[in-house]
Amino acid sequence: MLAAQRRQKIIDMLHLNKRVLVSDLSKCFEVTEETIRRDLEKLEKEGVVTRSYGGAMLNRHTNEDLPFSTRNAIHPELKRSIAMKAMELIQDGDTLMVDPSSTALEFMKILGTKRNLTVITNSIHILHDFASSNIQVISTGGSLRACSMSLVGPIAQDTVQKYNVDTVVIGCKGLSMDKGITDSNEPECELKKYMLRQAEKVILLADHSKFNKTAFVKLLDLDRVDYLITDQKPEPEWLEQLAKHNIEVIY
Repeated sequence: MLAAQRRQKIIDMLHLNKRVLVSDLSKCFEVTEETIRRDLEKLEKEGVVTRSYGGAMLNRHTNEDLPFSTRNAIHPELKRSIAMKAMELIQDGDTLMVDPSSTALEFMKILGTKRNLTVITNSIHILHDFASSNIQVISTGGSLRACSMSLVGPIAQDTVQKYNVDTVVIGCKGLSMDKGITDSNEPECELKKYMLRQAEKVILLADHSKFNKTAFVKLLDLDRVDYLITDQKPEPEWLEQLAKHNIEVIY
């Protein structure tokens, strides 16, 4: 394994476990502890980790644009729980726009029981995984963002504007009472804004870790959301705030 590949795997492990130990990594990758220390030293210089005695911890930031494979591996049980609740809001014959978030992919996996659905998406994973399903899937086209396996840009925006749908299903990086709903990268955020304009109903999928966080790019105000689906009951002040904006909270 190349050193760069090993360091990427270390980053993936950090996103899942928050902390790694030199001794464990040495055994896992079958290299010396000195080699692992050099890897961690390089990652620290890049600002990814902070080294500690015997290991390292991840420098987490809300604006971090993680690879899809890493995001998909974080809290899969929470995403499935949220997806199951979201399915109850979808009816046979609905038209949807679905973003490339990992929670939205879980949502797609359980839609097979619904009939005559049409889904417009910029997610490469959805386009691939559901090519032979009973769901009619329409690609936005556009420029590929390899990190998130999504399609973005003017072509994708033009495609989205051709369709009017019942529902848009989106994820986010942060929910703030002051800043609204935010995300980490601008190209995907811009396309989501186009999706929002074309939908009658907005379903936001967000686990509890997204509350009281603010990411780099403003996506939308709270009052634009119709349904917020999360994995646990929000704090009382959040329930009060969401009720003010007539958002139905499902947890």
